[in-house]
Amino acid sequence: MNCSISGEVPEEPVVSKQSGLLYEKRLIERHIADYGKCPVTGEPLIMDDIVPVKTGKIVKPRSLTAASIPGMLGMFQNEWDALMLSNFALEQQLHTARQELSHALYQHDAACRVIARLKKERDEARSLLAQAERQAPLPAPAVTANVSALSNGKRAAEDVDMGHGAKRMRPVISDSIIADLTECNAALSQQRKKRQIPPTLAPINALERYTQLSSHPLHKTNKPGITSIDINLSKDIVATGGIDSSAILFDRTSGEILSTLSGHSKKVTSVRFVAQNDVLLSGSADKTVRIWLGSEDGNYDCRHILKDHTAEVQAVTVHATNNYFVTASLDTTWCFYDLSSGFCLTQVEDPSNSMGYTSAAFHPDGLILGTGTTRATVRIWDVKSRVNVANFDGHSGAVTAISFSENGYFLATAAHDGVKLWDLRKLKNFRSFELYDQNTPTNSVDFDHSGSYLAIAGSDIRVYQVGSVKAEWNCIKTLPDLSGTGRATCVKFGPDARYVAVGSMDRNLRVFGLPEDDASTES
Repeated sequence: MNCSISGEVPEEPVVSKQSGLLYEKRLIERHIADYGKCPVTGEPLIMDDIVPVKTGKIVKPRSLTAASIPGMLGMFQNEWDALMLSNFALEQQLHTARQELSHALYQHDAACRVIARLKKERDEARSLLAQAERQAPLPAPAVTANVSALSNGKRAAEDVDMGHGAKRMRPVISDSIIADLTECNAALSQQRKKRQIPPTLAPINALERYTQLSSHPLHKTNKPGITSIDINLSKDIVATGGIDSSAILFDRTSGEILSTLSGHSKKVTSVRFVAQNDVLLSGSADKTVRIWLGSEDGNYDCRHILKDHTAEVQAVTVHATNNYFVTASLDTTWCFYDLSSGFCLTQVEDPSNSMGYTSAAFHPDGLILGTGTTRATVRIWDVKSRVNVANFDGHSGAVTAISFSENGYFLATAAHDGVKLWDLRKLKNFRSFELYDQNTPTNSVDFDHSGSYLAIAGSDIRVYQVGSVKAEWNCIKTLPDLSGTGRATCVKFGPDARYVAVGSMDRNLRVFGLPEDDASTES
């Protein structure tokens, strides 16, 4: 007897009192629970109407296909064929999925490339638009016939055209800015006449006993080398720029790193503090200049990225007003910027359009700018008119560093052949120092803030007492380059020349000064 629902022999047979039909117990229970009626007659049905039927325990017979060996072989063959067909279908589906995934990845890669190209074109267009807006050419004023460059105090050829097609002739610097520069110049010039050597300045006998006080590994080991140093004299904080494309702010008093400024993609070539503001400027071989602003928590944020140059930025120098600064680049131009806005007020091109700039520095009074070039020439500029008023020749190799003395009369320049001293009153060279062999360039030169000492960096560091045009400049102290590289790249005097900070081609900042016992005795 078979179940009236499934048509199979029931394992637990039950019978309905009303209809007398036979069911599988589990099936009829579920049907009554769902519908409450007989599945065949449709009459109302409850579980009380179901009566179980007792049957004997018997072994179910095998199916005919499993009752013989040929039947079993045929069953196995059918199962195997079904498995192979299923496996073939799965492989086809996998192959199709792989093709679709490959095509999707190709489309994604192509889309990413298109997006990257569009972003690059957009950024270039924005940069060109911004540059065009701030450097839109205006009618250039006529240049008087008696304005011509001077070369070592001698008037240059009259046929040099100072304004034809040159960016430096754009009269973008407003009258108010020129008035600000002139007022600053007058005030500083008046103060310089009354200038006295500060009593706290380190004496000569102290400098003679200078030795290495400390060495601080600031930059990365995989790209060692410090290219530039500047010191915030009021806070005694040292800034270093490195080949590892970062700038480091270091508290010399506590010996701790205050902040690591990352953002440049190539080596940092120049770092400069803005004295009265918590601002640092950094120039880089990636053709950009960054303006970093300090916050209350001690961190520095990049507020402006300046992209006006088309080649490596080699030097950054800050004007005495602390409101403006100049950048010099290998693209044969220097730019005059407003610090607060980061706008390029004017971009001045080299007169010959062939000399990239490798160094730059403002005169202490702020109306004169000195720039060193790749072809051993030092150019002196009138900042107000952006005119090249004098040229100093005589070096061999690129001019690596420029430093004006605080007395306003002397200019020191460094190049491959050594250091030359220039008298700005007579526009001539009055002394030269050829300190190293032909294979060792002079990398840095720096007057201290009082104008009493001059430091020179090459294969070692030498400190000179500043004399006069006729009086000798005596070497007070020779400090060894302890980096083991044989190349000191930058040198800077600390406050009152109480120490000398030196950077080399390793990653360490070295500080030379008097040991504490000698310093306390000296004071």
